[in-house]
Amino acid sequence: MLKILNIVNGDVTIDIMKKAYINGEFLPWSDFLHEGPVPYGLSIDKLSKIRANFIHQQGFGSLNIIEKKFQKRDKVLKNYHKYQKIILWFEHDLYDQLQLLQILSWFHSNNIENIKLSLISTDRYLGNSSKEDIRKLLCSEKTITKAHLDLGQKAWSAFTKPNPIEWFKLLEEDTSLLPFLRNAIIRMLEEYPSRKNGLSRSEHQALFIISKGIENPNKIFHYCQDYEKQKFMADIIFWKILDNFIENELIHSKKNGQILKITKLGQQVLKGEIHYLHIKPIDKWIGGTKLTNDNVWCWNIKEKIIKRYYYSQALSSLLIFK
Repeated sequence: MLKILNIVNGDVTIDIMKKAYINGEFLPWSDFLHEGPVPYGLSIDKLSKIRANFIHQQGFGSLNIIEKKFQKRDKVLKNYHKYQKIILWFEHDLYDQLQLLQILSWFHSNNIENIKLSLISTDRYLGNSSKEDIRKLLCSEKTITKAHLDLGQKAWSAFTKPNPIEWFKLLEEDTSLLPFLRNAIIRMLEEYPSRKNGLSRSEHQALFIISKGIENPNKIFHYCQDYEKQKFMADIIFWKILDNFIENELIHSKKNGQILKITKLGQQVLKGEIHYLHIKPIDKWIGGTKLTNDNVWCWNIKEKIIKRYYYSQALSSLLIFK
């Protein structure tokens, strides 16, 4: 029997795959790469240290425990030659697609001549699948070719660059070998501040829903999920958006945070009368791009283009194209 390694998006998927009697060992990737720094040109060890520190700083666990989890994950990956076959199981959403790119890029730089590398790419949420659904997915398994690895490496490199231009320009290329990549590229671009009001798409959706009178945080999160064609954001990340709104007085919190209401300032931001970047100075990573007041990249919703803008507090709510 072949010695198989199944690389998947997280532990929940592994639990279901084991119940479905999927052969082989399992490796959860377990990193939300759409949030925080993913700088260009780093070894997997150096990047994992940066990711562990970021996750820790977000309050998601002990640094020591998170670092050990990454070290364990990376050790299995670096021992890939122990396996005769490696299957990558990934969904269609942004969370999974970024993980897939990182892994493809890594294999692009390593010798896999004696290993069968394959991909199961699905529009089903693996963590919500039945045992029968998981087993049926084996029929969709495809061999990963050099072309897959080349595309994965190119897209990962673009994502980690210090500006988003190469990532944006991938939309001009044929990315059909990875059928869900194009939508993931667009969805990541939509997380840049909007040219209109400085809100990312996720922030805009949340504030819009609150403006419609939805008050409970859990309901707000689920309504936001309904706006997504491919759900990718966990609730623990979403709460950070709401916390920032409260801190910057776009919403009021009552009854220990169980009731949220939009403020006049929040309404003005939502309408584009006041730009969010003039209320909350930006200090955020998207992939390899660090957004600051001196390096503002905005997504123009109407033109569907990413541009760099010049920020000046003296210009009130205006951002002028540089």
